[in-house]
Amino acid sequence: QVQLVESGGGLVQAGGSLRLSCVASGRTVSTYGMGWFRQAPGKEREFVAANRYTGDSGYYADSVKGRFTISRHNAKRTVYLQMNGLKPEDTAVYYCAVGRSAYGENLRFPAGYDYWGQGTQVTVSS
Repeated sequence: QVQLVESGGGLVQAGGSLRLSCVASGRTVSTYGMGWFRQAPGKEREFVAANRYTGDSGYYADSVKGRFTISRHNAKRTVYLQMNGLKPEDTAVYYCAVGRSAYGENLRFPAGYDYWGQGTQVTVSS
């Protein structure tokens, strides 16, 4: 079992930045890909970013490419999401998750994950 706790969400003006963190406890996650998803009210959960178990390669949704950066520190069992140039349409609850595999395109889809955090709210005002 893995428990995930996200933090770093909040209210920010358009154009601002936030850094989300997700700390894992329980079994090791260093051999699995990890990702971030988001869900806005009335919408389905959507992929934001993921990285492979080594942390040296990232996958991004087109809507955040060039603005968001995913990284991880395996020794700290933590994955980060640096969000720059925030837009009102980025407003959502953001969830981190542990993948079923070390890498691969399946990390773009919710079915590719075993464990999820409780989420952290990000609100971007115009």
